[in-house]
Amino acid sequence: MANASGFFTPSIPSLRSRRRIQSPIEIYQTGFYCPEGFSLRVFCSNAAQGSDKLASGSGASSSESRAPRLVSQGCKLVGCGSAVPTLKVSNDDLAKIVDTSDEWISARTGIRNRRVLAGKDSLTTLAVEAGRKALQMAQVDPDDVDLVLMCTSTPEDLFGSAPQIQKGLGCKSNPLAYDITAACSGFVLGLVSAACHIRGAGFQNVLVIGADALSQYVDWTDRSTCILFGDAAGAILVQACDSEEDGLFGFDLHSDGDGQRHLNATIKENEMDNALGSNGSVLDFPPKQSSYSCIKMNGNEVFRFAVRSVPHSIESALEKAGLPRSSIDWLLLHQANQRIIDAVATRLEVPPERVISNLANYGNTSAASIPLALDEAVRSGKVKAGHTIAAAGFGAGLTWGSAIVRWR
Repeated sequence: MANASGFFTPSIPSLRSRRRIQSPIEIYQTGFYCPEGFSLRVFCSNAAQGSDKLASGSGASSSESRAPRLVSQGCKLVGCGSAVPTLKVSNDDLAKIVDTSDEWISARTGIRNRRVLAGKDSLTTLAVEAGRKALQMAQVDPDDVDLVLMCTSTPEDLFGSAPQIQKGLGCKSNPLAYDITAACSGFVLGLVSAACHIRGAGFQNVLVIGADALSQYVDWTDRSTCILFGDAAGAILVQACDSEEDGLFGFDLHSDGDGQRHLNATIKENEMDNALGSNGSVLDFPPKQSSYSCIKMNGNEVFRFAVRSVPHSIESALEKAGLPRSSIDWLLLHQANQRIIDAVATRLEVPPERVISNLANYGNTSAASIPLALDEAVRSGKVKAGHTIAAAGFGAGLTWGSAIVRWR
């Protein structure tokens, strides 16, 4: 768990030279990495003092309240993109296969439509399209990408989809690409991981993609879960910058394996037609082939978990950043359920007009939901350069986390 707001940077001669750093790595309490031998300066906030300021509502300006962070290297969000499947499935469509209705679904979830992979659509093609749009907005060539992070729980290859995204984008310099699996919290973890690579390893451009196709793991006869999920991809380009332009102010990340029982899609064994063995005994070898079960969720428990944990996580990230609640221009939560979004906003005292939500059109798209919603908000002109966003993801694992960021 990263629980300090102090960020650091190694003294790197020139990021523009694009040289990779080959040196031993150590881990510090800030949650970032430091190559051995580099000069290091770490600044930590006084958590108690920051908490007092937030509680008292003193109205201190950002420049006064923000804790010291990075001294010579920062990172910022400079481009975004998204892509969704062609097939749109409405609540009325679902009412034809399960006992439900548009009114029942929308009243309980806020969802009216969702997109589902079909035909020639694939998760990889969606992720490539989203990533390409982010690069175009940032005016960055694919060959200048240092790292591709594919945040997904539904890769199209057991060993990961990220290298195929790198290939699809045409990154001829063969940058590192790997998957991050953290369900609906995946994108926030990817964003923080991008910052680690930039601050601690001198990377210049990191493409973070959130993409999931949970429709493939839904029991379409179970109306309690099939109404919730959709497929999509969203991407953000995170770029190195001077400390004065730093756009990641603070973050807070957690997990609780005890809550796995409330939301999971576990491995199940496929029964073999003929058990292997002799003299009536059944052998344990060769192993039985396995596959994943459909998504199983205790909706009430997940709701309580989200409404309890997410506001606390955002407040913790704000405290670490030295920022008051009033500094938030937009609240951007994982798009799971409108009731959850509304409850968290109410607890944080964020008015509805400052909450980003596109849940009605896409449903719960897991790791894609935050970058998808941000991309639409940016392209519509709602989110503008300089706006501060409190983003939070939460879901299976259980995992949850938040990040306070500035757009461009």
